[in-house]
Amino acid sequence: MIRKYPQQRRPNPSDMIYGTRAVIEAIKADKQIDKIFIQKNVKNELTNELIKLLIENGIVFQNVPGEKLDRLTGKNHQGVIAFVSPIEFADLHRVVSFIFDQGKDGLIVLIDRVTDVRNFGAIVRTAESAGADTVVIPSKGSAQIGSDAVKTSAGALNHLPICKVNDFEASVKYLKESGFHVVACTEKTEQLYSDADLTGPVALIMGSEEDGISDSVLEMADTKVKIPMQGKIESLNVSVAAGIFLFEVVRQRMAALR
Repeated sequence: MIRKYPQQRRPNPSDMIYGTRAVIEAIKADKQIDKIFIQKNVKNELTNELIKLLIENGIVFQNVPGEKLDRLTGKNHQGVIAFVSPIEFADLHRVVSFIFDQGKDGLIVLIDRVTDVRNFGAIVRTAESAGADTVVIPSKGSAQIGSDAVKTSAGALNHLPICKVNDFEASVKYLKESGFHVVACTEKTEQLYSDADLTGPVALIMGSEEDGISDSVLEMADTKVKIPMQGKIESLNVSVAAGIFLFEVVRQRMAALR
């Protein structure tokens, strides 16, 4: 199991919009919304208007207990908090088309339910350094992309396209059908990462800090690989593991050019 950082950071207040009307206006102004939390059992005309607007714009939201919203801000949130993204999200289909138009062997990183902002930022930083084409994350159950994530990524979030998808499994299927070799990084295998062929179009899947890759996604992988652990600790931090896998891709591709 890949370990999790012991403590979660509280979101930066500058990344949040709270209050139903304020969130509605932000959406109408085409603000890039990363996440929206709506308090459970809050039903009124304004909330219904917000939900209708979210559905019309394909924006995923989560119903959460009021206590969660209270922990995020001491302001009068009216049962609604939105997190504004500092980046523009990319469309996965357009990214894939661009990769093949360039005649490249693409490298895509899929992050399944990684919720720690520092882990996420570190993975993006490493992915950009390794020449990855994009990072794909699910709309639900992923780290908040705010100012802390940009800082942790050392600015890589400003250079590497991020695709946020509503259906993670459908995205994996699409990449398989597009010719990508889908490689799951997991402890649930005997094959070592260095034994896999990573020279063609590759989509690497990294799993969550607590549970790894979800079973349904893991089953879709073409290949499952692991890192050989020699010490008493059974796993690595997900961002460290991602670095090892990504630069194995770099090593193999450089070797193939010699």
